[in-house]
Amino acid sequence: MFIDSHAHLDGTQFDSDREQVIARAREAGVQTIVAIGNGEGPQHVDCGIRLAEKYEFIYATLGIHPHEAKLADDSAYQKMERLAKHPKVIAWGEIGLDYFYEHSPRDVQKEVFKRQMELAAAAKLPIVIHCRPSDSSDDAWEDCLSLMREHWAAKGLGGILHCFTGNWPQAKSALDMGFMISFAGNVTFPKAQQIRDAALEVPLDRMLIETDSPYLAPVPHRGKRNEPAFVKETARKLGELRGLAAEQVGERTTRNFYDFFKLTETAESKISAG
Repeated sequence: MFIDSHAHLDGTQFDSDREQVIARAREAGVQTIVAIGNGEGPQHVDCGIRLAEKYEFIYATLGIHPHEAKLADDSAYQKMERLAKHPKVIAWGEIGLDYFYEHSPRDVQKEVFKRQMELAAAAKLPIVIHCRPSDSSDDAWEDCLSLMREHWAAKGLGGILHCFTGNWPQAKSALDMGFMISFAGNVTFPKAQQIRDAALEVPLDRMLIETDSPYLAPVPHRGKRNEPAFVKETARKLGELRGLAAEQVGERTTRNFYDFFKLTETAESKISAG
């Protein structure tokens, strides 16, 4: 029993075999998938919803990724405000800051991040955070956590730090604001000791797992296209760190997911693997 709490299944990388990818996930014991609704920018934020409408066990998010922040305008905000009412939309994201690629100027990223926090609060949805600093410093973490404290923490809605790559103090800051910490396939990478150190500190009941498909395939699939079935390898690595079986991590993080989002497991989602 596993949950992939973050997958970009709308990408062109899955155009030739999307249904088979989803079927493999189910065979591997993946009970629920969250289809992230960023697409290629503001005009495609319904991409997760389209998948969620097709599969009962898929939920959706929507939001403008910091890469495309420069494309945000009033019509995009109005569209998201409307789509946020869809019954399968459970969170707003991924949103945040990316100072590594800087596809959008930093000041624009901050403004779009703040605006989306306002919209998420109005929609009473938790937020899914993307935070990637530049190579030289923790600049994005400092700005992101500061903006979260100033514009989000008091809302009491929390959210998810997705694909966590920071250190334990950064995770602790988010935990104190009611966030869950989600680990992806990069926790298995040899040079990712900082992530593993944080994973040892994050309370088990505040942890989620994800793939961030099609990116960051875990060892032993590294270098290949990632897919939701591989989330078990992330659970396996977290289990190794904490003396647990992959299935125990899967069960605990699955329960965390349903508890955080106040969801009930549907009959469809309970279909066992095999």
